[in-house]
Amino acid sequence: MKNALKETILAAANAAHAKGIFPSSDFCEVVLEEPKADSHGDLSTNMAMQMAKTQRMSPRKIAETLIGHLDDKKGIIDRTEIAGPGFINFFIRPSAWYPVLAAIHEQDDQYGRCDLGKGTRIQIEFVSSNPTGPLHVGHGRGGAVGDSTANILSFCGFDVQKEYYINDSGRQIQTLGMSVYLRGKEMLGETVDFPDTCYQGDYIRDLAGELLEREGRALFDKSEAEAIMPCARYAAEKITAGMRADLVDFGVTFDRWFSEQSLYDSGKVAGDIRNFQEKGLIYEKDGALWFKTSDYGDEKDRVVVRQNGQTTYFASDIAYHKDKFERGFQKVIDVWGADHHGYIPRMKAAVEASGYERGQFDVLLVQLVNLLRAGQPVAMSTRAGEFVTLADVVKEVGRDAARFIFLTRHYESSLDFDLELAKQKTNDNPVYYVQYVHARISSIHRKAERDRLDVDGFRPSDLSALETPEDISLIKALARYPETVETAGALMEPHRITYYLMTLAAAFHTYYNRHRVLHEDDLKLTRARLYLISAVQKVIRNGLALLGVSAPDAM
Repeated sequence: MKNALKETILAAANAAHAKGIFPSSDFCEVVLEEPKADSHGDLSTNMAMQMAKTQRMSPRKIAETLIGHLDDKKGIIDRTEIAGPGFINFFIRPSAWYPVLAAIHEQDDQYGRCDLGKGTRIQIEFVSSNPTGPLHVGHGRGGAVGDSTANILSFCGFDVQKEYYINDSGRQIQTLGMSVYLRGKEMLGETVDFPDTCYQGDYIRDLAGELLEREGRALFDKSEAEAIMPCARYAAEKITAGMRADLVDFGVTFDRWFSEQSLYDSGKVAGDIRNFQEKGLIYEKDGALWFKTSDYGDEKDRVVVRQNGQTTYFASDIAYHKDKFERGFQKVIDVWGADHHGYIPRMKAAVEASGYERGQFDVLLVQLVNLLRAGQPVAMSTRAGEFVTLADVVKEVGRDAARFIFLTRHYESSLDFDLELAKQKTNDNPVYYVQYVHARISSIHRKAERDRLDVDGFRPSDLSALETPEDISLIKALARYPETVETAGALMEPHRITYYLMTLAAAFHTYYNRHRVLHEDDLKLTRARLYLISAVQKVIRNGLALLGVSAPDAM
């Protein structure tokens, strides 16, 4: 609708210029907005005010000229009005909205798809939790954001690959091995000083017990230097396998799991450091190696190799992101916790120093989740190993509720997640509120089929029975979906889909409460309304699919 109207307005401007009324052919972009008040029409533009300077005319005169030259070949305009200093309000004919329903039925699960990306290769890396403990609620929000963003980008024409970066190298892996080793010795009856710096959760004891059962006490009788890495490798592999399983249960799968250790084993980290040294971008100071990130906008230079010869996380991150671009990705997106905000400038600097544009690297920062139960905070302490895992949440409230609620707000805003609310089968539960629309429409179709009134696969030849304000309002809501998807893709903001679905669900609930769909004595109206609500059902299903949420036929 917007595109058709934009073309009509632009044609009117060109016609006025051809007659010499508009002295300049330099027309601004036609921007159409939906007025907040229905009395101001269906769509409105401030184009007349934007043109005033170049045309050297008053906005009102420009608006009158545009209206006077409108050639509404498609018959979509019912009437127009000029408001305020020069706004043009357009009132659309009710029948002009009917093709929206045909498009939804014809395109089905492809409705809303666009070619925004034009095949651009994008890699999105998310979750990437250290394999030192189970995934927690915060990882769940990051997983929902990353996975749904990937779905939306793919639907918008990007070639998307999802990746998990396994931090299986460095100090935290050694700490994991030490934690398991000490717990194993403790379980053998030895008195052990268990440092606060070690991982505290019960899962460490479980891992130590498994190793004892598999290896016997021989491993734990070895020296610390000999035993730590075997303990670490076993624990990291087990924890990573658990993460994979938890993510699958959460509806998240990755195209690739990438090992940090592989960057060292292949010599990429050492090779990249050497290359940057040769280019003068890495220098030695105080026995350490420093990267000149300050040359690329960072507040100071960063250490890549410490005085003791150990590389920093930044060193492997440089190699990893360089590797991403070398694999042919044109854009790289990382999903991080909000506490990593300060890490962005140095990574932007590293990307630019590697020969790529800063804009090719983006980071989505995900804020914390405040876990509640019936409105009261759930106490958690990661230091003591006491936290609610993602698996716990999915088991208690289900995948659909968890994913949907994680996506109800912009990822840069903190989120309250109430476990009790997520289990309720009421309209207070947002996922239930939306899914119930799909289930209710399925129920209506089942009844219509029993009564031989269903229109599945059939388009009514006459939709003129859809004439109430609520009929048209519901179709207008459906017409907004493609633009919503494209905006969500352009801005990488999946919450826009969630918000849209909740708004559409509200519109349907209002509609259903005011209007009957099935009328035994009026087949024309029945078929038209079945056609309408079937379109609503398809859009609800499509939107939920982008969020990784199911669309049940019964609830």
